[in-house]
Order: sequence, then structure tokens, then C-alpha cells
Amino acid sequence: MDDRAPLRLRVNGQPYEPPADPRVSLLDFLHDHLRLTGTKKGCDQGACGTCTVLADGRRVYACLLLTVQCAGMEIVTVEGLAGDELGARVQEAFVRHDALQCGYCTPGQVCSVVGLLTELRDGVPSAATPDLTAPPGELTDAELGERMAGNVCRCGTYPHIAAAIREVAAT
Repeated sequence: MDDRAPLRLRVNGQPYEPPADPRVSLLDFLHDHLRLTGTKKGCDQGACGTCTVLADGRRVYACLLLTVQCAGMEIVTVEGLAGDELGARVQEAFVRHDALQCGYCTPGQVCSVVGLLTELRDGVPSAATPDLTAPPGELTDAELGERMAGNVCRCGTYPHIAAAIREVAAT
């Protein structure tokens, strides 16, 4: 008899009890079990950022996390960002700046940008932050490159993505 409490987590504000199989990645749970198809499988090794989602507000690669590791967490996918003010602004900026081409990496890029902007607002430093004691400042090229380094766009729309990020960061 298994007397362990069931695994629970929230995805886009809704509670779920995922399958008890400890081998199911968060990516597979989101995509295959919940049918949230915005989160894409790219490399399945944590190298491309295509599967980026937010776990308790922090950027994570859904392909590298097991669902059981997310017990009690709030997971937000690109679908969940549509109703979020910052998420909606980022998505609108991506459209305005033509920051997508094939669109495959876009959901992960958008989630990563929301995480990046939240980090900046909260004063979380990156490896490119020159003064760790200074209040959050300007989003320099070095900061932008460092903070988005985990998200690959094979179409090369980086200048457009950067323009979209800068627009939202300035408001």
C-alpha cells in the first residue's frame, strides 16, 4: 500500500495531480498530458532553451526537470502568459518587432524574456553585471546577451528579439 501524499502542482493557475511515474519530465507532462503545446521540445538536453517555462517565477528548462521535482510549484507556460500583463506586453512586442520567424523557439524565448525582466526588476545580477551592489540599471548589450544566452534561435532573429526586449524593458 502506498501511503505517500499525491503529487500536486499548479500549471497556469490550475491545480493538477500528474502521473506518479517519476520518469516523466515536466516537458512531457505539459505537452503530452496537459496538451499545452506551446512548450516545445528542441534538443531535450537543456542546450537550446526551446522548452523554457517559469517555475515559481524562475526560468527553467522543462526538459531537464522531472515532474516530481515540481511538487508544490507554480508552473507558467507561454499559454499562461497571455493573461499576464508583462507576458502580454512581451508577446505584443515580439509581434511588433517581427521577433520570430519560424516561431518554434518563440514560446521559450517569451518565457525567458518575462523571467529576465522580472530578474532585472528584482535586482538579480547576472555574470555580466559590473556592480553587484548597484540598483538595477540599464539593460546593456552584455547583460542582454548573458541573460538570453540559454535561448537559441536557429533563424537568427536575435536583433529583433533584442529590440522587443528593450522596448518592454524601457516601459
